[in-house]
Amino acid sequence: MIANDPRSSRTNRTDPLTRFSQMIRERFSLEEDKADEAGIIQSINRGIEFRGVNLWTLIFAIFIASIGLNVNSTAVIIGAMLISPLMGPIMGIGLGIGINDLTMIQRALKNLSIAVFISLLTSTLYFFISPLHIAQSELLARTSPTVWDAFIAFFGGLAGIVAGSRRDKVTNVIPGVAIATALMPPLCTAGYGLSTGNLYYFAGAFYLFLINSVCISLATFLIVRFLNFHQKEYPSADVERRVRHTIWLAVLIVVVPSSYLGYQIVRKTIFEQSAKRFVTNECNFQYRQVIKYDAHFNRQQSTLELSLVGEPLPKDSINLLRAKMPAYGLEKANLVVKQGNFKDTEINVDALRTTLADQVIQYSQATITRKDHTIDSLRRYIDLTQTSRLPVADLRNELKTLMPDVQTFTAARSLVMNATSNQPDTVMLVYARFSRRHTAAEKRRIERWLQSRTKSKKIKLLVE
Repeated sequence: MIANDPRSSRTNRTDPLTRFSQMIRERFSLEEDKADEAGIIQSINRGIEFRGVNLWTLIFAIFIASIGLNVNSTAVIIGAMLISPLMGPIMGIGLGIGINDLTMIQRALKNLSIAVFISLLTSTLYFFISPLHIAQSELLARTSPTVWDAFIAFFGGLAGIVAGSRRDKVTNVIPGVAIATALMPPLCTAGYGLSTGNLYYFAGAFYLFLINSVCISLATFLIVRFLNFHQKEYPSADVERRVRHTIWLAVLIVVVPSSYLGYQIVRKTIFEQSAKRFVTNECNFQYRQVIKYDAHFNRQQSTLELSLVGEPLPKDSINLLRAKMPAYGLEKANLVVKQGNFKDTEINVDALRTTLADQVIQYSQATITRKDHTIDSLRRYIDLTQTSRLPVADLRNELKTLMPDVQTFTAARSLVMNATSNQPDTVMLVYARFSRRHTAAEKRRIERWLQSRTKSKKIKLLVE
């Protein structure tokens, strides 16, 4: 007999794990449909140069994006991003760094600088001559970059270079990357800032473009290294060190400020949501209305301003509101209540008119409801008064014929309130005093006679 080989049994025990690992590698492998390395480099290399068709396409795209921002049209902005050729030199920078090609890096930087200059010049010229100078929401959205913009650009760059490295190009990826990474609108917004002299808009928008560019280049660099592209040798170790330090510096310039801005935006959003919940749940006053509230977020001292119309809110009620604020995470916020005088408050007249109209309608409806209740109560009282006019004397004489020993008699219809219900009940109350004690059968006889005589179903007989 041949003894069992322990190595064979160990291999059999690891077979499922090996097969699972192999399946994962095959499923996520990028080698299966990988295009020729030289073809990928040549394809990206062609998109770097900005001359002729590429340059004119860029100018047209800038005009389209600027018009879209000016008229606040999302569809027009998306169209401009789809035809923009800005991705070429940005991916060229990442590819050049990934394969250590200094010539490609310098060429891509030069062409990107030309593209940025042409874009800023074109958008500044457009916004300078445009009759519309109001910053719309689509434009304002490009003035406050955050770390999420960096993540979008990074993952978009990963998708772009992975799709670009395939033999069969995935046709819907590159347009999607162009829309997601949004290279064109920030440059147009920066041009708007230059044309209006608003350096805050210019700095925020240009920083957003810088974030997108660096993250796309970084994603391209990582995929190129992951796919093991052939790398050239740097002229010297000093050049290699400078390139590496430049990469890390660019990443830090993008990540650190955008992370801080993103953190502040999260804090602001949480504060605004808490303020909205506080106003909705706690600021429902009688005879007064919150026509406007402003949640001003500040790193040191945030403020919640309430503008009221109607009767003045007492100081005790304002102090009670302040005491409830910590439950909504607003313990560090200052509550300011403005009522009666709105000289320093900007109020939308149409909104105020609508709010006041709604308040008048609500007050009128409440008044009508109260009057309806009063009318119903008075009607029941009148009905009760009219029906309570019973012929007591006649009833007494008839009862005296039935029960000769009766001494005192009275009858009246009354409203009886139940302890658990607000609906009153009508009962015939009858009081009678006799000279002798009557049996239960005699009392039932008197009750049946009263029900038949007064047409009342409910009789409450009190016998003494």
